[in-house]
Amino acid sequence: MSVEVKVPQLPESVADAVLAKWHKKVGDAVTRDENLIDLETDKVMLEVPAPVSGVLKEIKMENGATVTSGQILAVIEAGATATVAPAAAVSTPAQAKSTEKSVAEKSGADKSGPAARRMMEENNVKAAEVAASGKDGRVTKGDVIQHLSQPAKQAAVSLPSAGARTEQRVPMTRLRARIAERLVQAQSTAAMLTTFNEVDLTAVNEIRARYKDKFEKAHGVKLGFSSFFIKAAIEALRKFPAVNASIDGNDVVYHEYYDMGVAVSTDRGLMVPVIRNAENLSFAELEASVGNYAKRARDGSISLEELTGGTFTITNGGVFGSLLSTPILNMPQVAILGMHKIQERPVVMDGQIVIRPMMYLALTYDHRIVDGRDSVQFLVAIKEALEDPARLLLQL
Repeated sequence: MSVEVKVPQLPESVADAVLAKWHKKVGDAVTRDENLIDLETDKVMLEVPAPVSGVLKEIKMENGATVTSGQILAVIEAGATATVAPAAAVSTPAQAKSTEKSVAEKSGADKSGPAARRMMEENNVKAAEVAASGKDGRVTKGDVIQHLSQPAKQAAVSLPSAGARTEQRVPMTRLRARIAERLVQAQSTAAMLTTFNEVDLTAVNEIRARYKDKFEKAHGVKLGFSSFFIKAAIEALRKFPAVNASIDGNDVVYHEYYDMGVAVSTDRGLMVPVIRNAENLSFAELEASVGNYAKRARDGSISLEELTGGTFTITNGGVFGSLLSTPILNMPQVAILGMHKIQERPVVMDGQIVIRPMMYLALTYDHRIVDGRDSVQFLVAIKEALEDPARLLLQL
């Protein structure tokens, strides 16, 4: 019996998807619920599982095709058995070595993300050739780019003449195209302005140093900086509700809840998972949420719903060494907080020059909705909460 493989129902906000990769070819055996296809949307990578066990009889859409919900991708002959060529009774050492290499390459490929696999295929690169830097030996897109950028690798493939200049033309991914579209929309629509302040993180560092071991033992998660900044941002948003607003057409929506977006850098581009009702979560629950979302955003298992919405966004360029930046709004939100590198600097305290762990903060806001006074006082409220964390417990 022939069974059709169709594009699953796409989320309401997604009109179509691009067929990024087939994991099987015609004639291959498939098992029920095995991933057959990767579909790339402008936000997440979706997997299409086999509806039944059998043999892949026909492929109707090739890699790179744009597809919509319900469209037929392939046909499986249910219950059929793949035809396999008889294996030799005894393999030679060379054959055994070749088989081992093939298995190793497949294992390496399985550990790579969809974006990395696609780039390796486009450039005829085997996963085993790439130095993996990801967790558990995972090959990332950055690893592939680094591999391709090495002169020795380029010479082995193309052997250009002396003095020749080479270049690569790679199609923009759906996610990257969507990011570009939203950034241009923000710059052409909003009246963006950025205000700055700095915060002394001595008190936060002391709390983390004093309680980090007990905290991890009690809650099973490390005590980082994210929970402090989210808590501080929420308290500041309570005082200045306009910063927690969004624009819907000609209306301004003032949210009385705090769905905090936390920007995460991935191989495919920047994603912003949303922590719903963050005001109701403890420090441990916030740290666990941030870690879980970051991991799933990077391995491609995060859902579209977890990337949708949000009333305010926090982005941390400091993890990459950024000392100062002007973040761009995550529309339709009207403000975004930028964290930066913690750096020891000389500052004046009580008439004395002392060394303190300092961080610059940046708040980009839509001046159509948020006044300059509110934006400055908002950052001051965050600064005060972080320099005296007792305020976070007392909601002062």
